[in-house]
Amino acid sequence: MKKLLYVFCALCSTGFASVSIAAGLDQLKYFVAHTASARGTFSQSVVSKSGRKPQQSSGSFFMQRPGKFRWSYEKPYPQLLVSDGVQLWSFDPELNQVAIKKVGTALGASPAALLAGQDIEKNFVLKEAPAVDGIEFIEATSRTGEASFELVKIGFKANQPVSMEISDSFGQISLLRFDRFEVNPSLAASLFRFTPPAGADVMKE
Repeated sequence: MKKLLYVFCALCSTGFASVSIAAGLDQLKYFVAHTASARGTFSQSVVSKSGRKPQQSSGSFFMQRPGKFRWSYEKPYPQLLVSDGVQLWSFDPELNQVAIKKVGTALGASPAALLAGQDIEKNFVLKEAPAVDGIEFIEATSRTGEASFELVKIGFKANQPVSMEISDSFGQISLLRFDRFEVNPSLAASLFRFTPPAGADVMKE
């Protein structure tokens, strides 16, 4: 779950390294250059190598460049991720536990950097993937081999991300779909602030 949370961090940063001109890569570039804020809903399915029944979840998100976002799992279990552009708070209401880390540290060489636009070509090998049902895809693999994933596949339509698929080294596949995606809405600053609740177990990394 946290991998996809960190992937979404990427939607909130600025900048983009130059890449070759092609359908999927062009849409990625356009999205980063023209999206200052966004909000919407998502659904997620996680399939394990064992083939057991996929884990399903859903929620909502808000983002504002540079680096601000609010990502909330609502079903089946609540979990919240909030960034003010400097710090990242991960809150588990069931455990009443909060993890705090720097945004840069949280992203690192993770799939999140793909949309963050920071040293993309330095950290990732990007290539076009076949389009499916009108959706253009790009694939990314880590240049360093230090990432916790083997492949990230991002789908774009009308210059917006509609899906993201992450295959990790354990054979697990996480598929995220954006069910609703509104570009450049006006968002309240309070969405991107978080104060740990009283009695919460706070861990700083």
